[in-house]
Amino acid sequence: MALVLIVDDSPTDVHVMQQALEQHGFTTAAAADGGEGLRMARELHPDLILMDIVMPGVNGFQATRELANDPSTRTIPVIMVTSKAQESDRVWGLRQGAVDYLVKPVATDQLVRKAQAALAP
Repeated sequence: MALVLIVDDSPTDVHVMQQALEQHGFTTAAAADGGEGLRMARELHPDLILMDIVMPGVNGFQATRELANDPSTRTIPVIMVTSKAQESDRVWGLRQGAVDYLVKPVATDQLVRKAQAALAP
């Protein structure tokens, strides 16, 4: 089973994503902000990270950039899942190292499909 780390400061969003992923056979872990997400990514080496952008402390752009520049985490795909819907945000997120960008609210079937696609060989 693939481990997905969800980095989001909204307990409701985390719960919805965890439910959707776990129903499709994924194992999940959650971090409430970018700093905790970075620590957990280095400890757990998840197969995939779902990253919010707007969080206290280290934001999702900063955390994704740090993960992409760290040799121990650079191979972990990051999908940004955020309420920031501007095209400039999407482009910036992908430039930081994200492999995909989803705008909240995300349909659970779309979330699962994107997670499966990011993990496909």
